[in-house]
Amino acid sequence: MHEYSIVQSLLDQCEEIAKKNDAKEIIKVVVKIGVMSGVEPNLLKTAFDTFKEGTMCEKCEYIQNIQKVKVRCFDCNAISELEKNEYACPKCQSVELDVIDGEDLMLMQLELED
Repeated sequence: MHEYSIVQSLLDQCEEIAKKNDAKEIIKVVVKIGVMSGVEPNLLKTAFDTFKEGTMCEKCEYIQNIQKVKVRCFDCNAISELEKNEYACPKCQSVELDVIDGEDLMLMQLELED
């Protein structure tokens, strides 16, 4: 499961930011998970809960925001979120689309305690 290596990188990133800000503890971690990121949110949460023991995130609140696929249509220039995995513009039904969000896993917010 690649979620374990992702969580290790996430924990490392959180601790690095906390140390740069002279924080003693991380009390909240918010991540955005795109539906096309290849990450299974339930497995990621389980991995986070497992590996946070003994880190600055040990007592933190962990929040996952799931990002739907957001596209820009080349034909009508509309920006839309896709409700299904059908890659057609909801406005004009064109399949000439550019994915502009929903493919990434990102650390969005950290709440630190001095």
